[in-house]
Amino acid sequence: MSVDTGAAVASRIEEFGRKVQTIRDALHEVIVGQEDTIDQLLICALTGSHALLVGVPGLAKTLVVKALAAAFDWDFSRIQFTPDLMPSDVTGYELMGAAKSNGHGEPSMVFRRGPLFGNLILADEINRATPKTQSALLEAMAERHVTVAGMTHEMHDPFLVVATQNPIEQEGTYPLPEAQLDRFMMQIHVGYPTSEQEKDIVRRTAGRTPELPKSTLSREGFLELRELVMAAPVPENVVDYAVTLCRSSRPDQDSADEFVKQYVAFGAGPRGSQCLAMASKARALLAGRAVPTVADVNAVAIPILRHRILGNHRAIGDQVDTDAIVKHLLSKAAS
Repeated sequence: MSVDTGAAVASRIEEFGRKVQTIRDALHEVIVGQEDTIDQLLICALTGSHALLVGVPGLAKTLVVKALAAAFDWDFSRIQFTPDLMPSDVTGYELMGAAKSNGHGEPSMVFRRGPLFGNLILADEINRATPKTQSALLEAMAERHVTVAGMTHEMHDPFLVVATQNPIEQEGTYPLPEAQLDRFMMQIHVGYPTSEQEKDIVRRTAGRTPELPKSTLSREGFLELRELVMAAPVPENVVDYAVTLCRSSRPDQDSADEFVKQYVAFGAGPRGSQCLAMASKARALLAGRAVPTVADVNAVAIPILRHRILGNHRAIGDQVDTDAIVKHLLSKAAS
């Protein structure tokens, strides 16, 4: 973006805002409220990152993901995670194919792609599957490809995994390992609607099933928006702030205060700093600004850091959750 003139940059940002607002409007034709959830999902999509949705049943987590795929004109795939789900049910598998019609008549192994091969993958109730099956997502999320029987198969572009978890049902579940949690840019907590929003939901759904929005943006158009986000600059003070914020969450660092040393077992790693910088760029562009500020980092810090900080036994005993720890870090940084 730095090589463009000021007028050209302003024009591109205005066009970016117009297209994203069209997406927002399309989503709100189906989804009531949930502005923060929608914006955070847009930030993840526009930075090529994955998201983990946490909320009780009935809050339209599945619907908002399906609506996002429809608005972007993406191939949508839903995987219902259960204890008996196998890794091959996610990635795909090889089987003996028909004989070749090349005169030799010898059959060959054929790879049958699993539901993971799409643009937007909904991993529904991901913590109900065993760690072995959960890990089937890890290579795809990290490397954008999967390896089956020694052969590497590239994922589609764009490729976004949105997983869901139910926070109130823990029996028969398997917590996600920290290495996999770290691959999600954001852990988005979906809350209850307000009274008026809930009435609106009931009115809309009492007589018919909500229809998914029509596509308003081609895949090529989305890739152009993503490229604009990735090309946006990050000021040095924003980089410094993001790194300092993450380093202050690590109890073994000199920058950690007594609160962190008292309640944190492990702090956010370097990927947390990277995600803070990337998400701040997307948030700035969503607000019509070319350059992110420290305020943008603060706005995305909780969903980005809450699952990257591990509280210790004392935090559990004193009921200090990771949201409280991140809020403490932000208040300390502001002082």
